[in-house]
Amino acid sequence: MVPGDSAGPGPAIAVRGLRKSYDGRTDAVAGIDLEVPRGEVFALLGPNGAGKTTTVEILEGFRKRTAGEVSVLGIDLAHGGRRLRERIGIVLQECGIDPYLTVIEAVRMHALRYPTSRPADELVELVGLADQRRQRVKTLSGGQQRRLDLALGLVGDPELLFLDEPTTGFDPSARRASWEVVRNLCSLGKTVLLTTHYMDEAQAIASHVAVMALGRIVAQGPPDTLAGRDHLATAIRCPLPAGVLPDGGGLPGLDLPVTVEAGTVTVEVPEGEDVARALHRLTGWAVDGGHDLAGLTVSRPTLEDVYLRLTGTVPELTPGETAEGDRP
Repeated sequence: MVPGDSAGPGPAIAVRGLRKSYDGRTDAVAGIDLEVPRGEVFALLGPNGAGKTTTVEILEGFRKRTAGEVSVLGIDLAHGGRRLRERIGIVLQECGIDPYLTVIEAVRMHALRYPTSRPADELVELVGLADQRRQRVKTLSGGQQRRLDLALGLVGDPELLFLDEPTTGFDPSARRASWEVVRNLCSLGKTVLLTTHYMDEAQAIASHVAVMALGRIVAQGPPDTLAGRDHLATAIRCPLPAGVLPDGGGLPGLDLPVTVEAGTVTVEVPEGEDVARALHRLTGWAVDGGHDLAGLTVSRPTLEDVYLRLTGTVPELTPGETAEGDRP
């Protein structure tokens, strides 16, 4: 049941049967159910055209829904108005900021929009721009500008923060530093809804993930269990050893699925099978026969692997249905 029109201990966002149609026939969002717990980072993933931008715009109050129930911070969006807007923060991919303002001036000016706000100096410190507080916005790097965007999204001390591709254009070091900032927001009691194209980002900072495709949620749950990821096969890979036939003839019998493709041998060890035993038999065979297994790797399916499988070949699902093994 979607929470009523009051704040409470329920989820930060609760969605039931959400639909959005632009022409009366084709659904951009096709009847999704979604729940975002308070105090966590929730990542919404999906390729372009999946419906995630429309979904987020509805949750932010910028777009009207065609059907369904939507509660944000315990308030029905249809009755939220200003009192709800003052409790959420939004960081878009591009925020229009006067390029001639300094960082601290931009934050202080933005704070005037809110009845109460967090101290500007505190926010600049939080997002890692203390050394740039007197720099003009136009002199900031792309990553620094995104940090400023984050500061502006936090200036009203929101309970819920929407982050749209927050680390686009960041170098690897800046991305990881920003992840720490987002984690710290949860320690302050904030809830974060994140959209990102970076699977490692979702894996690193999100407690829950939902994957959208064709207007539907095709999987959702903790990153480590998404679409049954915790039950998928472990892969042992190595270059095809010299003297082994291209079809794998000559490899040891492992009683496991073995494929050879593009000069790489892949052994799939299903959940419940002993990975160490399979490795022992393979490496023992290599030692006895003088075969080189340089480049051998052992890996569980990554979140990116699961994402590509879900969005590359999407099963025929009815609206609101999730992929087998996923948590509703």
